[in-house]
Amino acid sequence: MNWLLVVLGGAVGAPLRYLTDRAVQARHGAGLPYVFPWGTFTVNAAGSLLLGVLTGATVSAPVHALLGTGLCGALTTYSTFSYETLRLAEEGRGFLAGANVLASLLVGLGAVFLGAELAGGF
Repeated sequence: MNWLLVVLGGAVGAPLRYLTDRAVQARHGAGLPYVFPWGTFTVNAAGSLLLGVLTGATVSAPVHALLGTGLCGALTTYSTFSYETLRLAEEGRGFLAGANVLASLLVGLGAVFLGAELAGGF
């Protein structure tokens, strides 16, 4: 039964990732050449924060399957992060590629810790 919860969470998380990514990129890069993957950065930070909240709140296994594995798993994206970082590097934007790696790592870890702390206060 947990697999069904993961599927349901993923069915919400994947389109949410796509729509959020497109909305953020349109706002921060409309009409400009590709500069920085703000959409991917945003969904990964949001997913990390939500996963931290779920972890800090010590939710039940079914809730974690639905929201943690399903929703957060589909909302966040390591493969797109990797591709976009490679793309920046290939376009001669090594500084931005490095900044993407460092900022994504720091913000992702910070968000998960913040989420866990926030949930612990409830």
